[in-house]
Amino acid sequence: MKLIKKGEGQEPKQAKRHFAQSGITKVSAAEGSQRLHVSVSHFLPNGGAEMYASPTERVYYGLSGVLMVKGKQGDEYLLEPGDTLYLPPGEERSIETVGTEPATMLVVIVNLD
Repeated sequence: MKLIKKGEGQEPKQAKRHFAQSGITKVSAAEGSQRLHVSVSHFLPNGGAEMYASPTERVYYGLSGVLMVKGKQGDEYLLEPGDTLYLPPGEERSIETVGTEPATMLVVIVNLD
């Protein structure tokens, strides 16, 4: 077991294909995890991520603010505090902050290898 306290984790960084975003990794291979990656991702107003797909399975959990997650086929999901969005491997999506408040979500990624 390992406890990661509030304020602990890897140094904040912007994820690839993201903008006006900063993420703090809490659990990853660096902490000994074999398949799991957990981070807290903060988005400024007008922040988000480009449309892209990932080979990993992931879950977004809204913590604060509002994010719009759009799929390649035109589907749209408002992610608000307490909402959970599941993305299967290979699902294309984009992300954008809605409104003038920053938004934060918990990101859980499962590597399938």
